[in-house]
Amino acid sequence: MIKNKILGGFAIALVACTNTPKEEEMALNYPETKKDTTVIDEYFGTKIADPYRWLEDDLSAETESWVKAQNELTFGYLEKIPFRKKVADRLTELWNYEKFSAPFKEGKYTYFSKNDGLQNQSVWYRQTKDGEPEVFLDPNSFSKDGTSSMAGASFSKDGSLMAYQISEAGSDWRKVVIMNTETKEIIEDTLVDVKFSGTSWYKNEGFYYSSYDKPKEGSALSGITSQHKLFFHKLGTPQSEDELIFGGEAQPHRYIGGYVTEDENYLVISGANSTSGNDLYIKSLTDPNAKIITIVPDFENENGILHTEGTTLFIETNLNAPNNRLVTVDFSNPTSENWVDLIAETENPLSTSTGGGYIFASYLKDATSQVLQYNLDGTLVREIELPAVGSAGGFGGKMDEKEMYYSFTNAVYPSTIFSFDPDAGTSEVYKKSGVDFDPSGFESKQVFYTSKDGTKIPMIITYKKGIKLDGSNPTMLYGYGGFSISLTPSFSTSRIVWLENGGVYAVANLRGGGEYGEKWHLAGTKMQKQNVFDDFIAAAEYLISEKYTSSEKLAINGGSNGGLLVGACLLQRPDLYAAAIPEVGVLDMLRYNAFTAGAGWAYDYGTAQESKEMFDYLMTYSPVQNVKEGACYPPTMVMTGDHDDRVVPAHSFKFAAELQAKQGCANPTIIRIETNAGHGAGKPTDKIIQEEADVWSFAWYSMGVDPYKK
Repeated sequence: MIKNKILGGFAIALVACTNTPKEEEMALNYPETKKDTTVIDEYFGTKIADPYRWLEDDLSAETESWVKAQNELTFGYLEKIPFRKKVADRLTELWNYEKFSAPFKEGKYTYFSKNDGLQNQSVWYRQTKDGEPEVFLDPNSFSKDGTSSMAGASFSKDGSLMAYQISEAGSDWRKVVIMNTETKEIIEDTLVDVKFSGTSWYKNEGFYYSSYDKPKEGSALSGITSQHKLFFHKLGTPQSEDELIFGGEAQPHRYIGGYVTEDENYLVISGANSTSGNDLYIKSLTDPNAKIITIVPDFENENGILHTEGTTLFIETNLNAPNNRLVTVDFSNPTSENWVDLIAETENPLSTSTGGGYIFASYLKDATSQVLQYNLDGTLVREIELPAVGSAGGFGGKMDEKEMYYSFTNAVYPSTIFSFDPDAGTSEVYKKSGVDFDPSGFESKQVFYTSKDGTKIPMIITYKKGIKLDGSNPTMLYGYGGFSISLTPSFSTSRIVWLENGGVYAVANLRGGGEYGEKWHLAGTKMQKQNVFDDFIAAAEYLISEKYTSSEKLAINGGSNGGLLVGACLLQRPDLYAAAIPEVGVLDMLRYNAFTAGAGWAYDYGTAQESKEMFDYLMTYSPVQNVKEGACYPPTMVMTGDHDDRVVPAHSFKFAAELQAKQGCANPTIIRIETNAGHGAGKPTDKIIQEEADVWSFAWYSMGVDPYKK
């Protein structure tokens, strides 16, 4: 390997040490990134330098200049990929079909959303039983560039009032607008600075919502948000007079949620300090002197009230049931020693919903859906017949509804909306996807492979029928592995462009997720986090050993916690991959808890401050601290949004700076920073298409593959 690195500008014109040759014209001159060697933190006697700490200041002129220079470099590189425009054009064609949401009833209207094809945001429509659909609300009018989006809505019980949230530039900080649905008039001042909240109406008097005080230190983007508060907003009064119901200094919680039960008899409150485990409270709304009653006093388990029937509470919990169970208890004495199983725990993880007078128990069986229908007394009615093996979602609605809706999808089954008769148990196609895709030409299958410690891990592999298992197929491996989130089979319009050009797409169900319940989740947390990386690395090795692909044709991708996954794995096994694409990743494991609500992730990660043992463990894999000087890393495109106030962009900025400074070969290490974009939600269609085009183009180009060159 010939090395000729110019310190400061990091101009690199090297002989590549990987198997992917790069054209001379694609050699990169990285922008100069200042290093501040005076920034040193000490953890249990160990001093850790943080030379790019200045990039944490998202409001500084220096950071703004760095972002601009990096984007000029990155987009200059991407624009030189000869087939990039063809990929974007094909994605635009694929995206251009009508997309519908499942309908739902509020008052005398049925509501649904529709996107004509390439609209940046879907438009809300409504209709009466015998009427024609009319435009109810068009989020495309929220901003000129389509970066403001609808971020949630709720209706009063009679449907006459609506509170809807607006997210600007993808931010988690929201506005709440209150509307008279009959006249479509905005009826009072907009609420501001609402974060991590729904809105739940009590009669037509007002609604409950949650938020934090805006940070006093740091910017609204990265400043710490620690004490969540539950408020009641009474219509006709200013937001400054909203009543504090729960939280703040008296009941400090990092996350608080509150909602009114369907019968409007109770207020349910849940609180948490992490993303796992919550305490649970209830208050009668029929008694003006009622106090808040504690049901669960600690954060050891996850608990939520599914439904109330008179004074009977239906509680879903994983207390003494890692795969969840549904219990009942009377409001008069609701603590856990009085709980009675209604739907007992099984070997498969459970989540429950209600609608049409029934309970629906959705199970994950090897990461695919099984849905059982129960009466309220716990007797089994039937198993719902699903159209194939895959993922079913929905099965929720008001208890008096006689028509419900659910969606079904898998990797080769475009998402389809079904209407469902809960009494008869019959389903009919309500809206079939209009996407240009013929499932008969593709195959998707589940395999099980062995991780480093012998654990069997499931993975879904999807590809065009007829491909040869000769190690030559471009392959994208995706994973997440955290926060008890399950990756179930799903269809992606974007993925078509990869599959139709001979690509293989693989999704690994790593430990840390929720595919096999809480035990599976815990096996990928804190001092066992390396299991997640080992599972992902083993997935890559399986794909290579089974000749789906080779290291020269394998890319890895993941977002958020999955961005951490990709960052750690590209550093631990750089020899395995032709490209790595970490998106909005948690990449500085020593300081993630210093921003926004990041401290709430400690249940999964642990913190560097809690013990020397935990600090030492985080130091073994934290991507920002583990980039090695002179090592040869695969072509890497770090991705983030400049308004991401969940996983702040500083994670990605610092990781990209480390990679550029220390990369020991000619493989590109670039960072794509989307402007006016956050963690991902509400992103306009035009930004999604261009972003996806760049992901596929970068992966193919890094493999030396032109998908359109026959």
